[in-house]
Amino acid sequence: MNGSDRGAHTIRWRWIAAIWFVGGLFEASQAVLIMRFGEGRRHAWLPLFITELAIWLPWALATPWIIGLARRYPIIRGTTLRTVVVHLAAFLAISVVVEAWSATLQVLFNPWGNRKPPTFWDTLSIALLYQILIFLIAYVLVLTITYLIDSRENIARQMTETARLNEELSKAQLAALRRQMEPHFMFNTLNSIAALVRDRRNDAAVSMIVGLSEFLRRASEDSHRPQVTLGEEVEYLQRYVDIQKVRFGERLQVSVDIPTHLFDVSVPNLLLQPLVENAIKHGIGQRAAGGTVRVAGERRNGSLYLSVYNDGPIFRTDWDTSSGGVGLANLRTRLQILHGAAADLAMSPSGSDGVEVIVTLPLKDA
Repeated sequence: MNGSDRGAHTIRWRWIAAIWFVGGLFEASQAVLIMRFGEGRRHAWLPLFITELAIWLPWALATPWIIGLARRYPIIRGTTLRTVVVHLAAFLAISVVVEAWSATLQVLFNPWGNRKPPTFWDTLSIALLYQILIFLIAYVLVLTITYLIDSRENIARQMTETARLNEELSKAQLAALRRQMEPHFMFNTLNSIAALVRDRRNDAAVSMIVGLSEFLRRASEDSHRPQVTLGEEVEYLQRYVDIQKVRFGERLQVSVDIPTHLFDVSVPNLLLQPLVENAIKHGIGQRAAGGTVRVAGERRNGSLYLSVYNDGPIFRTDWDTSSGGVGLANLRTRLQILHGAAADLAMSPSGSDGVEVIVTLPLKDA
């Protein structure tokens, strides 16, 4: 038995002792009150109080055994004749032991002050007759509390396991998105660097290499985090945009309008960058004249609204299932994993020739 097991065992025994002590205290106090005010007896009350309190000791000692039987032979599902027989036999055995213990104390100390001390067998038979219903309630109460505690612990374990699996799935989706994004992004960026070198635009090439290095370093550092702050996501997006501006030059105009007071809100890692990449690849990249990408964020009705707009061609109707985009279906899946129905991703035409993606998230500080 390790330290944590011993600690849990000690706590369990403390709770058992405390509960039965309170029950015995109530029973002993009631017995003393009945003796003095109900029957008018004036002899010493302390022996009666101690005897009635000690009667419940066997129940406290038997409780761990009852708990073990409750878990080994559960009666809340799949009850069989064997289960009923086992619990009935256990109840009768405990009742006999408790009453034998009680009868022994009655004979030894005569707590009620009877002129003729009671015999063991008379006390045992009378006590069994009058106490059997109370003992049945006590036994059922132990079973009920056991099943309630076990049910609560099972629910807590299931919730913990579900959260862990969701986190693992989110990480897997994030890793898949990176594997999908990085190869073609690296290919395009390296081609742009090579073109800059050929054109003898060395300063621009060096700037692009530095930007790519910072971008990849940040991607590596945050690869294990399913969620980051919105401020970190905006910073990551800005590094990506700086690289793309070198590649596209004046053809690409990007604006980011997100209030700084929202920067502490928690958002999925790699949220904005794939959306902007899609806007550039399928929007701006399809037009010789280039175009504009606008990223905005606001708090609305207790939720965080993030939008990515580009004035490129109208999107395809099968965008959610096609492989043309970078991570849109992946991102929607991650949103469902992390936030369920509280999050949403929608794409729609905006204006005569624009496209807008709107992401809705619950407002949660990181």
